[in-house]
Amino acid sequence: MSGMVMVKDLDVRGMQHCETTALGVLLRHEGLDLSEPMLFGLGSGLSFIYWDSKGMGFPFLGGRVKPFELTRNLASLLGLELLVGETTSPRKAWQNVAAPIDAGRPVGLQLDSYHLDYFSTKVHFGGHVVAMYGYNEQDAYLVDTDPQGGAVSTSRASLARARAERGPMTARHRSFTITAPTRPTSPTDRIIPAIKTCADVFLNPPIANLGHRGIEKTAKQVPKWLQRSGDPREDLPRAAALMERAGTGGALFRNLYRDFLAECAQLIDNSHLRTGHSLYAEAATLWTQVAALIAAAGESGDAKNLVQAGSVLHELSRIEHAAMRALSML
Repeated sequence: MSGMVMVKDLDVRGMQHCETTALGVLLRHEGLDLSEPMLFGLGSGLSFIYWDSKGMGFPFLGGRVKPFELTRNLASLLGLELLVGETTSPRKAWQNVAAPIDAGRPVGLQLDSYHLDYFSTKVHFGGHVVAMYGYNEQDAYLVDTDPQGGAVSTSRASLARARAERGPMTARHRSFTITAPTRPTSPTDRIIPAIKTCADVFLNPPIANLGHRGIEKTAKQVPKWLQRSGDPREDLPRAAALMERAGTGGALFRNLYRDFLAECAQLIDNSHLRTGHSLYAEAATLWTQVAALIAAAGESGDAKNLVQAGSVLHELSRIEHAAMRALSML
């Protein structure tokens, strides 16, 4: 096709989660090939939030830090140069991605997935992240998660709409590139600081909706969810699906963090690390149970499932608190 510009020899693998997928593409281009759990863990990506307000149709449970925080954490931890472009001008926004691609470098984008042609679920999510590696007059070539197809394309018009969208979690046409220093920091040397940062925030949340206190709060709120919902048959299974699918790899990102800790335990011989790993393995299984109980409550209308989910959540608050206490002692 005429006017096609592509970054050469790029490894365009999709992963489970959007932000780590984009980071993987950008970092492999810089010669740094890390597993997805390692990217997530070094970015101190694990968190917890229970969010509910009058304007919301239904509460939201989140298992990770807010969009783009993982990228910033990872860049500062590994001493990478992170160049971020934001603008209100669609014309300038396009120049911000075309220029690096013209120069042979992939670009990360934060946008609203609702507008992307290939996206399977049409819901507004302004914190979605993709890597872009090519374009022509009509289309943009992106790397998204494996579930969304990995290497995909969308029309430039749809991309422009996705980038211009305003609303919760959106950024102003955000784009970014990453450059590794000539002598990069060894990721292994940065594992312990990354884990301690994550544990510290989780153990000392500034408000009761976050960290281990957020899980405890969720334990108290979930039994009331049939009353909280206008349409439990719709709301509860959707909440469960978000926990398992948007909480990537299921279990609100606990699977990814468990795998990160397993990878670390092979590199560093430490009993606190092994304790954290075994507790997160337990937590991951229990989160999947919680999601199943919430879905069952929505389908059956039986609050017994929610009471049971609440007691599993109390247990989860205890397990994750113990895991993070062990990890904070590294």
